[in-house]
Amino acid sequence: MSFVGKVWKVLVGIKDALVLMFMLLFFVALFGILSARPSPGQVRDGALLIELSGVVVEEKSAIDPIAALLSGSAPIEEYRARDLVRALDAAASDDRIKAVVFDLTTFLGGGQVHLTEIGEAMDRVRKAKKPVLTYALGYADDHLLLAAHASEVWLDPQGLAVISGPGGSNLYYAGLLEKLGVNARIYRAGEFKSAVEPYSRSSMSDEARANVGGVYSALWEEWQANVKKARPKLALARVTSDPVGWIDSAGGDLAKAALSAGLVDKLGDRVAFGARVAEIAGKDTWSKKPGSFAASDLGAFLAAVGDKRKGKAIGVVTIAGDIVDGEAGPGVAGGTRIANILDEALDDDLAALVVRVDSPGGSVTASEEIRRAIQRHRDRKIPVAVSFANIAASGGYWVSMSSDRIFAQPETITGSIGVFAVMPTFEQSAARLGVTADGVRTTPLSGQPDFIAGFSPEMDAILQASIGGNYRNFINLVSASRKMPVDKVDAIAGGRVWDGGTARQLGLVDEFGGLQDALAWAAAKAGAKESEWHPVFLGDKAENYDSLIRQLVTSNAARAPLTQGGDIFALTARRNGDLAARLTRDAQRLLGTSGIQAYCLECPESVSAPSRRERTSREHQSTLFNLLAWMAAP
Repeated sequence: MSFVGKVWKVLVGIKDALVLMFMLLFFVALFGILSARPSPGQVRDGALLIELSGVVVEEKSAIDPIAALLSGSAPIEEYRARDLVRALDAAASDDRIKAVVFDLTTFLGGGQVHLTEIGEAMDRVRKAKKPVLTYALGYADDHLLLAAHASEVWLDPQGLAVISGPGGSNLYYAGLLEKLGVNARIYRAGEFKSAVEPYSRSSMSDEARANVGGVYSALWEEWQANVKKARPKLALARVTSDPVGWIDSAGGDLAKAALSAGLVDKLGDRVAFGARVAEIAGKDTWSKKPGSFAASDLGAFLAAVGDKRKGKAIGVVTIAGDIVDGEAGPGVAGGTRIANILDEALDDDLAALVVRVDSPGGSVTASEEIRRAIQRHRDRKIPVAVSFANIAASGGYWVSMSSDRIFAQPETITGSIGVFAVMPTFEQSAARLGVTADGVRTTPLSGQPDFIAGFSPEMDAILQASIGGNYRNFINLVSASRKMPVDKVDAIAGGRVWDGGTARQLGLVDEFGGLQDALAWAAAKAGAKESEWHPVFLGDKAENYDSLIRQLVTSNAARAPLTQGGDIFALTARRNGDLAARLTRDAQRLLGTSGIQAYCLECPESVSAPSRRERTSREHQSTLFNLLAWMAAP
């Protein structure tokens, strides 16, 4: 009995230790969650400090806590454009806020429409007689689009400011696929649907070059007009036409060159910048750290501002990122997920619906699923408006066809009305390896599709017919929605992309305006007077664990190499990550099973964190590279 008693005591001790450990973990997690949430009580007199240590997006991506913890690195931080605009507008009238400070040291970019809207909000803060200051180690195009609207633009003496303008190179794989014996079977409708050109050509077609070049020229003109209006003394022509001569004139000192051209106003390190802010907003009584100043952070200030909840409810559904089948998202537009959100809102007392689109498109079936869900709201006889952000092309335009009015900005990219699909077959590469296929067929479609023996002519014809049918459906939807003859729609479709200004002239959009303009229009159509309505963002969920997860997996030492390099070599090195992501996407489009796509590959790459498709396609990338290495081996 004594032995059994001892064993029992050991077991009881283990049990008690486990209970205590789990209780400790529970309370630590609870404390972390509560402390990670921004508190309105943290707002104090001083500056509103906005540290943009990531990207500006329309909708934040969902964080997988298990994947984040296992990876040991936090996802790129994301900031909703509408949150930044709301904070700036509130700061303009808040007596506690003496100035607004943007720390752009680790800012990674945003869409041109979003950054323009934030810049306009910065102007409203300045009109309220409150200074806006920015600081960074390096300024690129997106940084400068924001900083141009600041009262003072500070640059670290070791930093730089450069302007590159939109554009760049695409990768073309026709030569590689030919060497590997891979037959990229392309099915498309629309001669301008250049999304498939990387697999069929070794260079950009003249049609695609003319079309995309026109869009990029329009974006560049809008960027220059915006920056010149905000900073009239900026020597923009000098910086962009002869960058080498401009830098040489400053003795090779990139920071002094930026100052001489008016890209920045002052050179100084973080301590000097903080001292300047302290002169305006007050000293930090909580910290003696050099460069500190009295400030409230963005999260706490937004929590203090709150949301307006009076009057009629105007629903807002967000369609952001690639449109894919299933429940994906947020940050990726899962067709089933968004359709469910819209259907659940049918029971809500919504006076109107606004559809906010920031997507280059994707799956045709998912796009149609979302469009039908929007139409169900329209069938209730409530006003439905669509607001385009940076991109609303291909599938992003398809989902917008059940609406009463479409708003866009001059910088919006839209159109790309066309569909395509790419499927690889390996009959040539298999033959090189001594693999052949043979058998018995009872019909022309027996054993089809056959990825080793190749597709039969009948299979090819059926696949192309499916593409043609979906293209006609797309054209007919646009014709009915925009009240345009089918032949007129076809003349401006064919996969062409358009800037917002041209799209308005062509009748693809109704008027210029942002999300607030669309909301105001929908509210007026619903009979709500000004200040007697409020937006309800459908599907929004509290981010209870976001900050906690980042705290658990992020350290300053780990993050610094990724986001904080300020010299030109560090900025250039980041392109390696962009190249890897591009190769991954291209491999996924060839090897994946995405179905018929209404996707705008011609549109500029999104700056948001990698989509779910990109993350899962890393396995495809690894497989593809291993395959290439094996086949290229002697």
